[in-house]
Amino acid sequence: MALIDLQNISKHYSAQKILTEVNFHVDEGERIVIIGKNGSGKSTLMKIINGSLAQDGGRRITKNDLEVKMLDQRPNFVEGHNVRQAVEHGLKELNAAKERYNELSLKLADDFENKLLIDEHEKLSRYIEHHNAWNLDDKIERIIQHFDLKRYEDKPISLLSGGEQRRVALASLLLQKPDILLLDEPTNHLDVYMVEFLEELLLKEKFTLVFISHDRYFIDRIATKSVEVDDCVLKEYSGGYSNYLTQKAEYIRTLQKQHDNLLGVLKRENEWFARGVRARLKRNEGRKERLMNLREDAKTNPAKIRKMSVELQREAKHFNRDKSINKQKMLFEIENLGLTLGDKELLKNFTTRVLQKDVIAIVGPNGSGKSTLLKALLGRLEPTTGTIKRGEFTVGYFDQHRELLDDDKNLIETFCPHGGDRVSVRGSDLHVYGYLKNFLFPREFLDKKVGVLSGGEKNRVALALLFTKDVDILILDEPTNDLDIPTINILEEQLTNFAGAVIIVSHDRYFVDKIAKKLFIFKADKTIEESHQEYTQYLELEKELKELDDMEGALNEIVKPKEIIKEKVKQLKLTFKEKIALEKLPLEIEELEEKIENTNECLADPKCYEEKGITSIAKELAELEELYELKVEELLTIQEKEEEINS
Repeated sequence: MALIDLQNISKHYSAQKILTEVNFHVDEGERIVIIGKNGSGKSTLMKIINGSLAQDGGRRITKNDLEVKMLDQRPNFVEGHNVRQAVEHGLKELNAAKERYNELSLKLADDFENKLLIDEHEKLSRYIEHHNAWNLDDKIERIIQHFDLKRYEDKPISLLSGGEQRRVALASLLLQKPDILLLDEPTNHLDVYMVEFLEELLLKEKFTLVFISHDRYFIDRIATKSVEVDDCVLKEYSGGYSNYLTQKAEYIRTLQKQHDNLLGVLKRENEWFARGVRARLKRNEGRKERLMNLREDAKTNPAKIRKMSVELQREAKHFNRDKSINKQKMLFEIENLGLTLGDKELLKNFTTRVLQKDVIAIVGPNGSGKSTLLKALLGRLEPTTGTIKRGEFTVGYFDQHRELLDDDKNLIETFCPHGGDRVSVRGSDLHVYGYLKNFLFPREFLDKKVGVLSGGEKNRVALALLFTKDVDILILDEPTNDLDIPTINILEEQLTNFAGAVIIVSHDRYFVDKIAKKLFIFKADKTIEESHQEYTQYLELEKELKELDDMEGALNEIVKPKEIIKEKVKQLKLTFKEKIALEKLPLEIEELEEKIENTNECLADPKCYEEKGITSIAKELAELEELYELKVEELLTIQEKEEEINS
């Protein structure tokens, strides 16, 4: 039986149909992505799966005691909680289960044939195992670190930004590990390193997952099944985004429908994706083989690791050569640029030029200074050090706050501020509806006020408006946030056809790989590295270099030159305290072993534990075992030191 089964589900709002007699089920271990344009019903379907929205028709059937939890776009927290308290708040049931499990373990030491206790004990064990909650404290620390929440852990949750609050909510849900986890755009507000951590966690801990995402690489790595919501019905495809593209194109050909625009997008996406994969495989094949061979040899030869690191760095430099055409018009000339906000240094000593046909993606961790650099380029922020010389050019700017838009105007007034119903787009005179249709707006939207539109619809309006501007350079800050995949495809097509320069800030790896010809990469040392690699290629190389550095460091600790070892041995000698401990510790350990044995015998003797109290004895046993471990560890450490001196 499926964990959850939706049968003949229908849903409508007033006269608008959203879902019509659809069927949907989730099996344990499945990771299902819901695909579709904004407004198609993706979020409605998620809420029905969650049980927080009632269907108008059909049945929602769930397995007994099914635990379904959902990441909301705007999470709610207990008033007054700080970040750590907010993360831990959802773990009350798991902590209670662990406490009860420990309590039952003690009781079963006495009453080991009590079937009721045994059944409850086994049930709790399965529950804790299913949620992988044996080492919750370590997991909490790890996830707080990887989601960059450690520095905020004592800060009231109400003082965090919306993106930071979503990371807190996501962290708590991942730790709870419900039977079915529902995630709506989980990669929003995560940088690429956080996304990579999220991917590895979801796969390693075998989550059962239903999610909505516009991050196509995330979909491709995570999804075992794709479900498209289109025209009130659902269509299933196996696998992730690349499989969806192939199967969708075949589906359209089979039905012989007139979907030329969509088919064109699918064909371009397929060709680009296949070309990118082949290129990456071809480029990586030799290096991967060398790396694998090296890892075998490296156990005895750390010098080979350094050689491989040099080769990898040389390969990176090959991509980082300046491929610009010097005769192009200069837009920005940046020299020794430094940026500081408050007392936080973001950037130092950055020198570069931006030319008229450059397509640049600015990438790096959250909070590294990417949006601040955009503001400096736009002249909205003065450099702390250095200079930015600007040529003569016009700028089209898209920001996360959609400053181009006026909520009080409708779409006609927005695109035709001087009257009429025509709009000029790169020299072509178009009817405003004919143009907006390319951005997936139906005719009835023309009279709608911008203020009543959803966040995704406002983004589509802002992008459509941006491409009507006659500008030399487009500067876009996180343009894919709140967009669905069809709209991102439109954005990519518009940017590809744009004749001027483009500078984008984005964490969307697929989008950056497809659009950018050059990367500005914010590094941990507050510098910017320039690269002509694809972003995913750069991240792979960065990861491999880190692995090699870690391996070399570990081997250097093991394979030290003989002279250093001899010198160290000469310097080593047991202290007076260690010599005394070496004599006393074996006797102390033997005495502790005897006490532990006597305490265990008392726990098995009803007369003894009734006289002393089972809780008191259990506490005494725990203290004895802890002391025993410390004494043994101390003895082993001294003995190892003595052996090293004598060798």
